[in-house]
This record gives sequence, C-alpha cells and structure tokens, in this order.
Amino acid sequence: MSAEPEDNRLPFEPKKKRQKPAKALSNSTTAKQESGNKEKKKPRYTKEETAIPQVVSQRMIRRVAGFCGVPTALGIGSLVCSYLLLIYAGVKLPPVAVLLVNMGFFGLGVLGITYGVLSASWDEDRVGTLLGWSEFTTNSGRMIAAWRETRQKNI
Repeated sequence: MSAEPEDNRLPFEPKKKRQKPAKALSNSTTAKQESGNKEKKKPRYTKEETAIPQVVSQRMIRRVAGFCGVPTALGIGSLVCSYLLLIYAGVKLPPVAVLLVNMGFFGLGVLGITYGVLSASWDEDRVGTLLGWSEFTTNSGRMIAAWRETRQKNI
C-alpha cells in the first residue's frame, strides 16, 4: 500500500500507518493465539492520535449551532407566530401550511448539523470562510474518498 499524498490526508489524521502483525501459519497455533490475544488486543491507533483537536471541535460546534440553531428557532417561531395570528388577529392559517413550513424549518435544522460539521475547516491553523462552501466541498470529498477506500477494502 502506498503512502497517501499530504493533500488527501485529514489534518488530524495520524501521520504514520501502522503495519498489521503477521499471522501464524498453523491453524491450531492461530486458534490458541486468537483466543489468548482477544483480551490483549491493542487498538490500531491511540486515542490521542485519532482525536479531533480542540480548536477544530469548537469550530464545528459553533457552526452547527448557527446552521442548525437558526432554522430550528424559526421552526419554533413559526408555530408561535401561527398561534398568535389565530388568537389575536383571527387569521386562521391552513394546518397543512403551518405543518409544511414547520417541517421545512426543522428539516433545514437537521441538514444544518451535517453542513455545520463539514463546512468547518478541519485544519487547526486555518479558520475558514464565513459560509464555509470551499471547506464543505473539500471535507465532503475527503469523506467520500474514505468511504470508497473502505468499501474497496471490504470487497
């Protein structure tokens, strides 16, 4: 397996690839080793090597709060607004219209979670843009490439 170019590697991805240990040739020896090694099995990477840096994590949380929080607040506000229109102004909105508007805002809130994480710059030293479209395209490309690589390994 060849080393990945630096551009394709995630900024917080471990820099070195660990080699898998060689398997024993004998079936009986392998069975004994596997049963004895199940409790002793070490993780492939340490927690520190795979952890998302604090700066990147906080950036993701702020973006998710904005891109998810605003549509969710608008969804709740649309319910309150339709109620107040009915009670104080006597305007009776069709329930289907209120439902569709509400579902639209809550749906945008759910999509905002994903967009908030993927639009944050995953590079510790780079803040990124306000809307994060270039970061979104970069990070979604990385994610799709990782899915394809995993699928190819599993086939």
